[in-house]
Amino acid sequence: MATETKGTLKTWKDDRGFGFIKPDDGSDDIFIHISALKGFVRRPYRGDVIYYQVELSEDGKSKAVNARIEGVEVYTEESHSKLGIWISVAVIVIFAAAVGLYFGGWVK
Repeated sequence: MATETKGTLKTWKDDRGFGFIKPDDGSDDIFIHISALKGFVRRPYRGDVIYYQVELSEDGKSKAVNARIEGVEVYTEESHSKLGIWISVAVIVIFAAAVGLYFGGWVK
């Protein structure tokens, strides 16, 4: 299994989908492409802490693969269904409050 490395996203060109990570160990900056960050609920920002593995690209340069953003959720069916549950709860609470106000005599 490949070793996971930690670093900080030093630069990010969102329009082009790539940037560079400054590894915590002080080694040379590592190229990262958006394809290394599959399924996250948001795109990366400069300053994000990134965990990644290093792989040599076809041109012999190092690049980040199998990367993840610290503290950022990965989009899954479960995370999507949690949002649906919260929306449902909010609708029920609002409806219950409206009914309570109507029958409680506040609305005539």
